[in-house]
Amino acid sequence: MNLLVIRMSAMGDVALTLPAIRSVLDHYPDLTITLVTRRQFLPFFENIDRLNGVAADVTGRHKGLGGLWRLYRELRKVHTLGGVIDLHNVLRSRILSLFFRLEHKPVYRINKGRQEKKRLTARSHKRLTPLTHAIERYLDTFKRAGFPANLSNYPNWFSGTVTPESFLRRGELSVKKGPWIGIAPFAKHREKRWPLEKTEALISALDRAGIRMFLFGGGPDETACLQAFANQYPLAVVVAGHLALSEELGLMAQLDLMVSMDSANMHLAALTGIPVISIWGATHPYAGFGPIGNNEQRIVQIPVERLGCRPCSVFGNKPCYRGDHACMEWIAPGDVIHKISQVLEGFADREK
Repeated sequence: MNLLVIRMSAMGDVALTLPAIRSVLDHYPDLTITLVTRRQFLPFFENIDRLNGVAADVTGRHKGLGGLWRLYRELRKVHTLGGVIDLHNVLRSRILSLFFRLEHKPVYRINKGRQEKKRLTARSHKRLTPLTHAIERYLDTFKRAGFPANLSNYPNWFSGTVTPESFLRRGELSVKKGPWIGIAPFAKHREKRWPLEKTEALISALDRAGIRMFLFGGGPDETACLQAFANQYPLAVVVAGHLALSEELGLMAQLDLMVSMDSANMHLAALTGIPVISIWGATHPYAGFGPIGNNEQRIVQIPVERLGCRPCSVFGNKPCYRGDHACMEWIAPGDVIHKISQVLEGFADREK
């Protein structure tokens, strides 16, 4: 059977479909999956047997109702599909899956737990309990479609990564000396970003300690900010704007540690299997988007007992109603450095 799986955005959520999809494919050797997502995310799913990626151009060719009809027709022409797994459950994916339902194909949609998340982020009478992780929600959707599967175990979930040899040679980094740390200081929303002056204090401390850093981001403004850091701190190397996504993933796999916000880079690094220190502000890992792996003890956040407004948002897209962004402002560089020291102690033990 060939299943159509739909998940078009955002980057981190798309990346988290990978463990669920690979686990289902591992359990069902006669199953093929056709995944519809945005073109820029297709490198996540390369070189995986029985997984076919299809690019949805939702801002161009496949925009709007007519574009979704065109996408439906293109899918039918190339793929014989036995059912639809909608892992997005938004208007666009509902319309696309409706076209298949009209030809009597079964459709299974993810339960996002919206009411539970509202209670978690309520201003008063919060229910601060861990909710189902996004990957488990994906697996549950497959289960309801008749394909139950336990999560597989991969040291690195990505199969299409490429080590950026020329990039490392240009930076005279072909030979690794000491630990490598990635730093990804940005997130889509302000409420998920640690103040840049604190990020700079962290970079400065690591530079003085002689630790090589790789700075991750995206877009011209973020790249310019990271370049300003690199110009001041010799051991900082800008990755943003220099590598293809598959190469960024390949470089992440070479790191000994990633420091990230609650962002796509947090998920990508965790999926490569490296330790991840994640910094959380308005959001909370209880919402089901924490980094996978053994990274729960590496989370840096202000305890809810100390700051009762947390979490105020699932995605960080709501303005701080306190107005002072205390959830991020109260996190000191020393809090993150302490976590880094714990991870690097393990690195030193491995080097002996």
